[in-house]
Amino acid sequence: MVRILLLHLPVLTTFTKYTIMKKTIAMAALAVAVSFGSVSCKKKVSDSDLQTQATTVVTSNPGASVEVKEGVAHLSGTFETQEAKDAMIKQLKAINGIKDVHDMATVAPAAAAMPAPVETQSAVDPAVQQKVKDAVKDIPGVKVETVNGELTLTGNVSSADARKVKESVDALKVGKVNYNYTVK
Repeated sequence: MVRILLLHLPVLTTFTKYTIMKKTIAMAALAVAVSFGSVSCKKKVSDSDLQTQATTVVTSNPGASVEVKEGVAHLSGTFETQEAKDAMIKQLKAINGIKDVHDMATVAPAAAAMPAPVETQSAVDPAVQQKVKDAVKDIPGVKVETVNGELTLTGNVSSADARKVKESVDALKVGKVNYNYTVK
């Protein structure tokens, strides 16, 4: 461009040509300097602003926290699943001004499977149950069972037999016995 300008001005002296060229170069240099200056003067987001934005994102998981230092988010706490933790990291990285996310968070262990049902054993000692069975073996119609963890006598007996059963079992001093038999 300078050359074209200089060719069309044949009457100009060498000194004038030199001055025009010097001014053109100075203007070009100034334009380059301004463009570099505007690129490097991007507004830098402060850590406190980033902290506010990051904290807002992390509040969706009450077990987690975040701290921003020099544009780097430090994520800590506990997440229920790996997917939830990965989603949080992605959201933090999406904040304009966050350079990186340091993951210091953990994933809570999966809830243990339901424990196997515990087999309940009779609260009545088998030896005691056998003693009662032996005591009433000669009385027809009486059954010795364990019902809801208690020694229970069931069946159909006469009133005389019911008295014998009661006396025989009470003599053993085995503790609580439920007499659920029917007296005829």
